[in-house]
Amino acid sequence: MDINELLRGVECTCGNTHTCGIRYVYIEPDAIAHLKEICEPFAHILIVADENTFAAAGRQTLDALKTKQVREVIFDGKEILVPNENAIEKVTSNLAHTDLIVGIGSGVIQDLCKYVSFASKIPYLVVASAPSMDGYASSGAAMITDGMKVTYPAGLPLAIVADTDVLRNAPMEMIVAGYGDIIGKFSALNDWKLSKCVMDEYFCDYIFDLTCEQIKKTLALADGILRRDETSVRTLMEALVTVGILMSFAGSSRPASGSEHHLSHFFEITGILDGTYYFPHGIDVAYSTYVTAKLREYILAHGCKNSRFRLSDDRYRTVMRELYTSVADGCIALQQKVGNYDTDRTEIYRQKEAEIKRILAEMPASDEIARMLSTVGLDMDKFYAQYGNKHIRDAVLYAKDLKDRYTVLWLYYDLFGGETPLS
Repeated sequence: MDINELLRGVECTCGNTHTCGIRYVYIEPDAIAHLKEICEPFAHILIVADENTFAAAGRQTLDALKTKQVREVIFDGKEILVPNENAIEKVTSNLAHTDLIVGIGSGVIQDLCKYVSFASKIPYLVVASAPSMDGYASSGAAMITDGMKVTYPAGLPLAIVADTDVLRNAPMEMIVAGYGDIIGKFSALNDWKLSKCVMDEYFCDYIFDLTCEQIKKTLALADGILRRDETSVRTLMEALVTVGILMSFAGSSRPASGSEHHLSHFFEITGILDGTYYFPHGIDVAYSTYVTAKLREYILAHGCKNSRFRLSDDRYRTVMRELYTSVADGCIALQQKVGNYDTDRTEIYRQKEAEIKRILAEMPASDEIARMLSTVGLDMDKFYAQYGNKHIRDAVLYAKDLKDRYTVLWLYYDLFGGETPLS
């Protein structure tokens, strides 16, 4: 489906009218030249980038905006940019007289611009530097505030401008991350369907099916991605943007983010807290998709009739503070608000065991996920070597506490958490 046709909206059989407020999407050679017409109504523009993303697309962007009054906020490219209060303040303090924010970058830069745009009511657009994640067209800004990973409701960009020459020359790790982020949709979609069954959550077949199409398209791209083939990289970017639009259609990140993202957020947050390395987001998502496939296989093998599991309150708080240190109380407060630990789903699991198992069985096997990842050089041994079995085990049990969303992590914890080792 043509992306700009999708932007016109859909009258859906789910009963909702799906819309997305993005006006322009250009994914093509020399796409940045379109900034001249897109930005025609704006006189004062603030560019936000880091040194690496500015080197990739800054010159072309400035050429397209040469008739405008332009200021720049350029972050250090030598360190990982964290979208926290300090980064927000650096952008916000440069907003005087700004009519439009132009973010040059991918995940962190666009989340930062999206967040500041929404708070300041100044429109923004994105000049994409890499096909690395699906958030370009989503309405959520994934930020780290008070040390916690929080996705804030935010606005959509006026435009997404993606020059295929820039995309295919991005660091290979970032291109592979985009592939991995799409592979993660196997897990996210399965979690969405599981939550519909267990929690009676809203579900849309149209969004589900169109997301599946993006996975199918992406699986055929592995060889071309590694060769930096322009058509393959463009198709990957189109899949990522389409998934972002579908998140806007759903009104949440449900079609694209589930247990695999919760695990990736765990590795990111604990990495920041401990000052240790963590993989780029999409790569962590890809590896975590394998882990969630193993969880589903474990549940399928052992059934849903185990007794409800819970740690004592004192033990739970101790474990959370060991893992999450300064942000533990925020995670605990979130779960108290949602009430997951006070909810006994045992009877639901017993009554709906057959349907739950049918849904879990729809997920590709862990071996198949590992094969998909290996085609782009992602080796599960590297994942286990980086994080270690204990840290991964902790993620399986407590990544769920970072979010208020029901996924297979809650099903596994309810049935087996703390009692049975993950095979």
